[in-house]
Amino acid sequence: MNWEQLLSLKRQGDKGKRLRIEQDDTRLGFEVDYDRIIFSAAFRSLQDKTQVIPMSKTDFVHTRLTHSLEVSVVGRSLGRLVGKKIIEKYPHLKEIHGYQANDFGAIVAAAALSHDIGNPPFGHSGEKAIGEYFSIGNGQKYKDQLSDKEWQDLIDFEGNANGFSVLTSSRPGIEGSIRLTYAVLGAFMKYPKESLPKKPTQNIADKKYGFFQSDKEFFKEVASELGMIPNKSGNDIGYERHPLAYLVEAADDICYTIIDFEDGINLGLVSEDFALEYLIKLVKDSIDTSKYNSLTTKEDRISYLRALAIGNLINDAVNVFIENEEAILKGEFPYAITEKSKYKAQMNDIIQISVKNVYQSKEVIHKEIMGYKIINTLLDTFCDAYIKKANGTASNYDNLILKLLPERYQYEKETVYDRLQHICHYVSMLTDGKALELFKTIQSNKS
Repeated sequence: MNWEQLLSLKRQGDKGKRLRIEQDDTRLGFEVDYDRIIFSAAFRSLQDKTQVIPMSKTDFVHTRLTHSLEVSVVGRSLGRLVGKKIIEKYPHLKEIHGYQANDFGAIVAAAALSHDIGNPPFGHSGEKAIGEYFSIGNGQKYKDQLSDKEWQDLIDFEGNANGFSVLTSSRPGIEGSIRLTYAVLGAFMKYPKESLPKKPTQNIADKKYGFFQSDKEFFKEVASELGMIPNKSGNDIGYERHPLAYLVEAADDICYTIIDFEDGINLGLVSEDFALEYLIKLVKDSIDTSKYNSLTTKEDRISYLRALAIGNLINDAVNVFIENEEAILKGEFPYAITEKSKYKAQMNDIIQISVKNVYQSKEVIHKEIMGYKIINTLLDTFCDAYIKKANGTASNYDNLILKLLPERYQYEKETVYDRLQHICHYVSMLTDGKALELFKTIQSNKS
């Protein structure tokens, strides 16, 4: 892979080339991407979607929205620092093509901002709930009407693939959704493969999948434009990662490791003693002990340690990326950046504490159970009504249920797969609160 292609400013539907050297630096294309994401309805919905604690009433616990903004900030720093070194290594990128170090930051920031945009309500349990509706729930009845890969898309529903669909899928009158640059879409693609074969290798790019069958052709177009390296054969489609996707993933890994831990501390699920024990290991070389000792509240102490920890992890991630940049461009780096971090052991220790004390706390488990019930009910109700209407067998109740769909979901889809994906997409875009409201409406009509 080469950086000239990887930094493509092309957008869906473009007929001509967009050259960096011709860009207006006051309104750079990659920064336009960031703005488009911020103003999208899908991004706004993240304000009421679970990061870790579903439907928390406290004012400091992170939602998907605040998490995404923080990942974007970390991603911008990672991109700028890497970009500075890449421009120094390949001066023609600046001298001939006009690229700047901050372009890398803008690309990573936009991709990181949107990294969770396809995640359903109720956190990762929402993804599992959608998948299990089809694999072991009432959705099993549709299996015989789908190809193996279409079926896998449903039973292994993936927020990353759904995010690509959110960012790129056309609908009547709206070509290409929000039309991001291909460079940002490439950085967004953490798992540039289809749902089958599942985990064919230990390569980090094969851990999950990144596009639905309905989005396959455009995914291939983006990968081809960027010069991404194919790594599958026969009828299977997959690629080595866009290099900047490693930085988007690193930004996410850094934020959820440190900030979910901080949420657990502030909620009282993790003791401050644990925070000191584990965070000090990350910051012992950079902490100002006199400043730390002057802080009188737990919140201020933890905030100070968190900031130092994130700074150290950013610098380390940049070093790992630059040391392995040539291997990454060749498609020969099958690891997450944090897997090669000198702080890997410390990060793993923090994650283990978060899993035990936060992710598996009773508050989280109780609300995830509720989320399963809500999503199962919504899928069952809307899929049944939507499929019956397409088959001409809808009851009056089915027609009433479909009137609950927003106007942009009211149009017909041609195949069973597209119809089921249409409803899954609708449910996945609901906020936690809206999903609960719809569930109560449906349940009240049943009683």
